[in-house]
Amino acid sequence: MGSLVLLHGLGATGRVWDGWPQPRLARDLPGHGRTAPLAHYTFESMTAALAEALPVRRGLVVVGHSLGGVLALELASGRYGVQVDRVIALGVKVSWTDAELAKAAALAQKEVAWFDSREEAAARYLKVSGLQGLVDPADESVDEGLQEVDGRWRLAMDPATFGVGAPQMPQLIAASQADVLLARGELDPMNTDTDLAALHDQTLTLPGLGHNAHVQAPSAFNHLHAQATHT
Repeated sequence: MGSLVLLHGLGATGRVWDGWPQPRLARDLPGHGRTAPLAHYTFESMTAALAEALPVRRGLVVVGHSLGGVLALELASGRYGVQVDRVIALGVKVSWTDAELAKAAALAQKEVAWFDSREEAAARYLKVSGLQGLVDPADESVDEGLQEVDGRWRLAMDPATFGVGAPQMPQLIAASQADVLLARGELDPMNTDTDLAALHDQTLTLPGLGHNAHVQAPSAFNHLHAQATHT
């Protein structure tokens, strides 16, 4: 049986996988939640930090959402001393415009925003992570994405993570030593069926679900990770 590793997307934390089965490992990515920030964020530097912290290094099944999907593919390259048997990359944005990259780079340069209340900070966290309307702001899982200092609140996320850039998906897929499935929610505005089909011959569209399909309907993935972890 493979060990299931779950990687969240930009701005979120490992708590987005709370509805998924145990046993599994759902770490906060570098610069997110309770994980320390990095001096510089690239897909390679984030994956190296992630790999170093993995307690299991062989026979992994890695499910990654958005940014986490890119890191899952990078991890499967064999360059990090980790053996990945299968990758399910969900909701990865595969096409970027110059304007989108410029906006992300500008966000990466911004100072940390501080809020006077947990409620304000929680609302911002849910917006940044794409979880608005999917997670109750008062839910204790939101606290993982927040930090309180002297009565003021901020997001735990390091703003510099916005500057990680656009993934080179064809190269990542070609370099993967694992079986790769590209998945998306039918209503996800970040990508299209055509986008994924142009990249890879193993794709899956989840009907009626959006960008955070793994939060909306964890059970939609039951047959996928059950099959993957019993091969």
